[in-house]
Amino acid sequence: MNSLDWAVLIGYFGVMVAIGVWSHKRVDNVSDFFTAGGKMPWWLSGISHHMSGYSAVMFTGYAGIAYTYGVTSFVTWSFPIALGIAIGSKLFAPRINRLRSRLHVASPLEYLKNRYDLRTQQALAWSGMLLKIVDVGAKWAAIATLLSVFTGVSLNQGILITGCITAVYCTIGGLWADALTELGQFVIQLLAGVAMFVAVVLELNDKGIGFFGAWDEPALQGHDKPLVGPYGTVFLLAFLFIKLFEYNGGMLNQAQRYMATATPREAERSARLSAVLWLVWPVVLFFPMWMSPLLVESQKADGSDSYGLMTEQLLPHGLLGLVIVGFFSHTMAMCSSDANAIAAVFTRDVAPVVSKQARAWNDRSGLVAARVTTVVFLGLSMAVATQVNSPAFKDIITVVIKWVAGLMGPIAIPMMLGLLRPFRRSGPTAALTSWAAGLFAFWLVNYPIHWNVDGGVPLQYQVSIPLAVSLFLYILIGFVKPEDTPERLAVIEKINTDGDDAAAAVPAPTGAGDDVVRTTAKD
Repeated sequence: MNSLDWAVLIGYFGVMVAIGVWSHKRVDNVSDFFTAGGKMPWWLSGISHHMSGYSAVMFTGYAGIAYTYGVTSFVTWSFPIALGIAIGSKLFAPRINRLRSRLHVASPLEYLKNRYDLRTQQALAWSGMLLKIVDVGAKWAAIATLLSVFTGVSLNQGILITGCITAVYCTIGGLWADALTELGQFVIQLLAGVAMFVAVVLELNDKGIGFFGAWDEPALQGHDKPLVGPYGTVFLLAFLFIKLFEYNGGMLNQAQRYMATATPREAERSARLSAVLWLVWPVVLFFPMWMSPLLVESQKADGSDSYGLMTEQLLPHGLLGLVIVGFFSHTMAMCSSDANAIAAVFTRDVAPVVSKQARAWNDRSGLVAARVTTVVFLGLSMAVATQVNSPAFKDIITVVIKWVAGLMGPIAIPMMLGLLRPFRRSGPTAALTSWAAGLFAFWLVNYPIHWNVDGGVPLQYQVSIPLAVSLFLYILIGFVKPEDTPERLAVIEKINTDGDDAAAAVPAPTGAGDDVVRTTAKD
């Protein structure tokens, strides 16, 4: 990087902070901070939903998969995400929007107290927060890894720089700041992605390979196969189910985008827009990664530095800075949205249970608590980021695929399926049992059991078994021990019934510890 690249990067950071400061004026209460008061346009919600699903892991971990295996990086990652969101646009998006408009909640997990019971809500809240700390820690480590390739700064310095800047704008501006910065980041990564795509095509032409002849090169032999290596059919199906739950609200931050729109119809439209973006745009981003074995030689065994090396080699200064800004835009979008989601869960679901003072918070004190929680979460995730390459985690892609994907199902299944009428018989016993058994299955297949010849369980089973165990038990216990009480059925009907949201809305109770937690959201 030279002075021009640094100017682009510093200018980007400045714009992000400025957006946060401007968004501060739009945040008057916790509803504005967590769900934008239900006033976010569907197209902004859709772009924000799309951007908050990316991070620099794509340019490190998934770039390594593309470098090693080829197009399976798209087939087993962004394609199932696109399909999962498309399905969720009808199945989950309208129902999650009604959580805000009809139940007056500001956190995706608030409704669980009424849908199941307090124990279930707390189990999912605490496990979800802990998983998110690890997940976001991997994202910080990914962007710090890329930063070190270009600037030479240490991993810890890179984590500190990106974390602190993200903390400024997402803490003061809430979800509005997240969405507006993600809109700007979408434009930036669009320019950066196209620039990299064009640079790679020109380089292939200069080498006499050409756009269409690249797949015939020996270095790319077998890279055109959709399912190879550890990424087989079982992995694809498991990933589809996981992403169906995760990207429609199971990891909380995407649920907020659905809640932020004015109506269930607009939530559905925002989901469809996000699905289209996930289907089309990753192809442009992945193409340079698929071609990377022809252009660079990775210095790491997993190929995670290949995209950074290629960028450094092919782009002139200025454009290099723009692509680096694109790396930051993905990671900061995801991490800031996660921070906001976890702050919502803690201040709305956890704090009122563990603290009597929290039950009496007014709008001002609740907003202060939300901002403090955001900072604390970011600090904890940055601390975890410094340990991502330790023996406990092994590497970035291990954290993202094995830990996050493997643990996603047990946490998300009770939350997401609890929205749907066909699973109304599944109550607290089904939810807690499926959650606990899924976590135990994850531990079992990742640590005590050694089924494979290379000393471990195949990756596809590490990911799929916890999900399958949770799903099976959640459904089975619902039939064996139905717990569909009138109160729980009433919650499900409010979420599933079409019609006038204003007419169906229930009055907001007066205390944060009541059965339906109070917010100041306006229908």
